[in-house]
Amino acid sequence: MRGSWVAIVVLALWTPAVAQAVEPALQLHGFASQALVWTSDNRFFGDSPDGSLDFTELGLNGSWRADPRLLLAAQVLVRRAGEMSDATPWLDYALADATLVSAPTHRIGLRMGRIKNPIGLYNETRDVPFTRPGIFLPQVVYFDRVRNMMLASDGLMVYGERYTDLGTFSATLGAGLPLLDANVEWNYLLDDHDGELEPEHPVPLLSLWYADPAERLRLGLSGAAMHSRFDPGSEAAIGAGNLDIRYWLASAQYNAANWTLAGEYAHILIDWRHFRPEADRHHAIQTGWYLQAAYRLSPAIELMLRYEEGDADRRLGDLHLHCPASDHSRIWVVGTRWDLGRRLMLRLEYQRHHGGFTLSYRENPPGDGVVEDWDLFAAQISLRF
Repeated sequence: MRGSWVAIVVLALWTPAVAQAVEPALQLHGFASQALVWTSDNRFFGDSPDGSLDFTELGLNGSWRADPRLLLAAQVLVRRAGEMSDATPWLDYALADATLVSAPTHRIGLRMGRIKNPIGLYNETRDVPFTRPGIFLPQVVYFDRVRNMMLASDGLMVYGERYTDLGTFSATLGAGLPLLDANVEWNYLLDDHDGELEPEHPVPLLSLWYADPAERLRLGLSGAAMHSRFDPGSEAAIGAGNLDIRYWLASAQYNAANWTLAGEYAHILIDWRHFRPEADRHHAIQTGWYLQAAYRLSPAIELMLRYEEGDADRRLGDLHLHCPASDHSRIWVVGTRWDLGRRLMLRLEYQRHHGGFTLSYRENPPGDGVVEDWDLFAAQISLRF
């Protein structure tokens, strides 16, 4: 946990001299969760057909209000997620958030550092179990198999809000270097090849949102465009090439006293170039959408129902063995949340899957085959402090 303190101290060095004279308001929080995952077939967060305990999250975060206009924040996460994460401590975010203009009708600010990507309804809060709508986010839109790439980037973002009688209009515009790990290679190059996949330049990000005056209705559009290059090593099975990804997500949410409705639609264009002479260029389009309803029986108990669909053209030339079952997913999800006080939460979830679009290639290599119809049961206990 020492890494979180180090990040906070380093960020404090960025504070202007005038802010150093202000008495700091330091807050430290944390959370821990453990899940049990069982699937009838295929591997999901570990060896799930035998019952997997390989989904563990332990986080420590801190924030320092160095000045009324300046906030410094950081979080270190220890996350075990089957083959996709081995519990190595990871700096989820470490940022400085400065309010440049603040008025009754508008606000403008600037964030710099490792910043959570403002994509969709849940990406900025997906790292904390208590803020997710279920044990797992809708995987046809929020891909845990490339979680780190989606969660944050190292760069700078400008944001603004405009308050009117019609509601609040907000926008974020920024650019940052994506966090590309072995999971990104597994997902888009189908192996952890000998070599390095690195961004060619910072990724542009855009997020637009509207909220009605009562803040019941939220509408949003967000997107990013990544351009990266793979430089092979001597043992690589593929050549040097470029991987481009353009991701757009439309979002809608309505909140009432006891229930919440949400839906999102993702459109992703993927372009591979020059990896093999015989398959010089290939395009693929992925789409995903879900509809979700949550009903609060009481302040402590919530029920959730969700339907998801995801489709992909995964025929990547000669890059891998095509598996038709991996081209689509149709998923029904039911779940319940029970809060035992403010600090402890229990969750149960059942998913019925048709297809393997949401599965990780790292846990289910292309040559192993995918069982098309399968079930998932999960239970999770979470603590915050």
